[in-house]
Amino acid sequence: MKRILFTVFSLFLTSVVNAADVLVETPHDVVDHVLPNPWMVLPFIVLLLMIATGPIFYKHFWEHHYPKISILLGIVTAVYYAGVLGDTTSLLHTAAEYISFIALLASLFVASGGILIKVDRKSTPLFNVIFLLIGSVLANIIGTTGASMLLIRPFIRMNKDRIKPYHIIFFIFSVSNIGGALTPIGDPPLFLGFLRGVPFFWVIVNVWYIWIPALLFVLVIFYIIDSMNKGVASDATYSGRIEFKGLKNIAYLAIIIVSVFIDPAVISWVPSLAPLPFGIREIIMMSVVFIAYRTADQEVLKANEFDFEPIKEVAFLFVGIFITMIPALQLIAYEARVYSDLLNQGTFYWATGTLSSFLDNAPTYLNFLSAAMGKYALDVNIKSDVMEFVLHDDVYLRAISVAAVFFGAMTYIGNGPNFMVKSISERAGIEMPSFFTYIVKYSIPVLLPVFFIIYLLFFR
Repeated sequence: MKRILFTVFSLFLTSVVNAADVLVETPHDVVDHVLPNPWMVLPFIVLLLMIATGPIFYKHFWEHHYPKISILLGIVTAVYYAGVLGDTTSLLHTAAEYISFIALLASLFVASGGILIKVDRKSTPLFNVIFLLIGSVLANIIGTTGASMLLIRPFIRMNKDRIKPYHIIFFIFSVSNIGGALTPIGDPPLFLGFLRGVPFFWVIVNVWYIWIPALLFVLVIFYIIDSMNKGVASDATYSGRIEFKGLKNIAYLAIIIVSVFIDPAVISWVPSLAPLPFGIREIIMMSVVFIAYRTADQEVLKANEFDFEPIKEVAFLFVGIFITMIPALQLIAYEARVYSDLLNQGTFYWATGTLSSFLDNAPTYLNFLSAAMGKYALDVNIKSDVMEFVLHDDVYLRAISVAAVFFGAMTYIGNGPNFMVKSISERAGIEMPSFFTYIVKYSIPVLLPVFFIIYLLFFR
């Protein structure tokens, strides 16, 4: 275990030390672009540190200026790539990934925001566990973002007399992250793998027996903690009914799910809009954003306290994250492919997981998938090579897939829905833990032991 953790962190440290010595023309089988100066990782580090410290030490300044800070740091990296390296390809590729990312999140956010679910029954630890379990299963059908936006408000209302920050944290753990590990629709990393050639049903066939114990471990811990919460005494009576409003928005969610497949990489006859950094899929999703909001039931929006602040926060922060993490990902990808012969399934599990906690888990997934395929001289950009890799030795793909999804719950920035759930909860009056408190108080003591058990059982 010690050796694996050392290897995980040495991947990044080695890349920073060695990248300056790499020739400008690096071999094509290792990297197809000029490596950035290691110092260009600083904008990404600064942004992460400000996300972590801003809400604690300079909250007023951060709340008013975080969009400018995120965009400014992104511009620093973009100018370096375009002006110094002459590498616009990486910027266009990142722009395409960001637009797909935000189009999916925004469409699911607005469509689910027009649905009102009221559960008129007393909250109990057992019923909360059942609720989170159902939400985790649903995350594989409408994505972790859709399930999170659909269920976080009724979950808060249901627990109004006993709501604590841990309720939201475990909602993020289960519904917003671990729950979506069974299908490519569930979480963005798996969707990228599907677009590259991983069969759609490969995920559920190869991950279900890992998903079940991981989710059950987390829910059992939640049940124990929730059982200690007596809440506020109340004489309220409950009918036990579940009220549902906004049926037409189910159709909007269905359109979003179908549009996921409308991509030239999936259906050959779908036209590409290149060189534009978006396609027909993103146009459909953004159209749903407009139509769903304009046709939404105003009473439902009011009951949900719906506004665009949560998606706005995600959009501004992640535009900076996506751009500033380009150097970090390229350096890591280079070193991972160089040393791929030294990496086993356990190393891939911890390396992918550790970096998915702080980098966006979708590109992290792709970089380590590329490194794993490099062990067999296969190219992640060739669909037939990806399919051959799946048949050849899929233990690496299994480790990368599980880690990318599971470890997204380790921090607020590990996965897009985390920030949105946090923002909605804070607007509901719940005092959420800071970036570091989340990690120290919740993710390290709760998730790390669970993920270590998963490692021992399946990837040691």
